[in-house]
Parts: sequence; C-alpha cells; structure tokens
Amino acid sequence: MLKFKNIFLVCLAFFISISAFSQNVKEPSGTPKEWSAGYTPFRIAGNLYYVGTYDLACYLITTTKGNILINTGLSSSAALIKKNIEQLGFKFSDTKILLTTQAHYDHMGAIAEVKRLTGAKFMVDEGDASVLKDGGKSDYALGGKESSYAPIIADKLLKNNDVITLGNFSIKMLHHPGHTKGSCSFIFSTLDKNRSYKVLIANMPSIVTEKNFEDVKEYPEIAKDYAYTFKSMKMLNFDIWLASHASQFNLHQKHKPTDGYHPEVFVDRNGYLQALNELEKAFKQKLKNRK
Repeated sequence: MLKFKNIFLVCLAFFISISAFSQNVKEPSGTPKEWSAGYTPFRIAGNLYYVGTYDLACYLITTTKGNILINTGLSSSAALIKKNIEQLGFKFSDTKILLTTQAHYDHMGAIAEVKRLTGAKFMVDEGDASVLKDGGKSDYALGGKESSYAPIIADKLLKNNDVITLGNFSIKMLHHPGHTKGSCSFIFSTLDKNRSYKVLIANMPSIVTEKNFEDVKEYPEIAKDYAYTFKSMKMLNFDIWLASHASQFNLHQKHKPTDGYHPEVFVDRNGYLQALNELEKAFKQKLKNRK
C-alpha cells in the first residue's frame, strides 16, 4: 500500500511541476499578436470544428468515444481552447487524444497542460519525439538555451500512414518532414447530412532556417526531406484543405464569425497547389544558394 502511495505522490508532483512550467514558459520575443488573439469557434464540416486562435489553427474532431484535439497553440492558450470547445457544446474533459502537426511552440505550447487537465493520450510523429523531451531546445531552427514549451514524452510514436482510431472515427497521419523532423499532416473523411468530405489538415513546408541547408548540421537530411514532402503533398487527393496557420489557407477570407455552416468554402484545391508552389519556389531558391 505504501509503495502505491509513493508512486501516486511522485506522479502528482510531476503533473504539478509540468503545470507550473507551462504557466511560466515565455514565448520568444516577436511572437505575433494574432497567435494569441481569440477567434469564434465554428463547425467546419461534419464532426470537425475550429477551436484555435485568430491565426494558430487548432482542430477538434468529435467521435462516439471522446474527442481528438489537433494542435494547441501557445502555452498560454489552454484556457482559450477550453472555452472554445465548451462554447461549441462539448466537454473539454472528453478530449481523449492529442495530436500535433509539428513540434514548434506555436502549435503545441499547451499540449502538456491540456494533457494534464484531460488525461488525453499524446501521439506524435516519431521524428519529433526527441525535441519534445527538452521543450524545443534542440530544434535545429528555433532551439536555444531555454525551452519554449513544457517538455513532454509522447504516449505513442507514429510512423507514416499510421491510422489513429477513436470510437467510430479514423484519421491517418502523413509524414511530411522538413519544417521539423517530424512535421506531419492528417487526412480523414467526415460526413454531414448532405455529403462526405475528404479533409486534409496540411502542415505546409515553409522554410524556417536562415542557414543554407548544408550548414544545418543538426539535420543533415533536411533538403532531402523537403523534396520528399513537396512531391508527396502534390499527389494528395482531398475535398477540403486546412493548415497549421489560419493565414496559410486564407481562413479569414473564406469564413467570417457571423457565417453559418458552409463547408464548401474550404473546397479549394487550386489555393492549395498555389500555396505549395510558392513554398517550393523558396525551397528551390534555397538550393541555389549552396556553396
């Protein structure tokens, strides 16, 4: 009995320390205000909802056995996301699985806190597992002396094309490295009373390092990974596409807080390909800069 009591106290101390760490984390200077500004949550299509900030996209997927939350924004955004989920009529405590599109502070800053509050299982692309353990300090582009989010160990590591199932719902993870070693997208189908939509939540492969690729010693495969990701993403088929940032898929041009339910505004393959092509141009220019 004493042994179990000691284990309980150790676990309790761990969760308290994580909570304190999350509350004391300071985002890097220059963090855009749009990343923490509020935005009215809304239903995108079927069982998919937007619960993020003005620019940091967070997605709630509801199922018969609880809900899936993809991304959490900044470390200070846990309360905002909780409010958004509850405003839609769902219970925050019903969050059972946590996912992220990349291990940067602007998308998973509140993961540890949400996990502590809900008990959800955190699953991540295996490429980002190591950088999560030190809270982003070892990230090749945004790393430094201090953690930019609470360190966390994933409950499950995911590989390319792994399928996550919860209740009556399944979602596939797609490995799209480059932006981080474990950047990933998610693809799934959702159904409303009118039709079924195939949805892609894309992690757009923007370049975050100022160094030439050959100078990124922490990530020698970076150029190869970017090339793979652009090729892979151009081959995807879907109806609706979304992204890690609202600005990347022009959310605010497609949707207003006063709008009703209009999934069709997010059917925009041309916009997706245009965005990819622009990013690929930047990638190819980076390659030209090689010594």
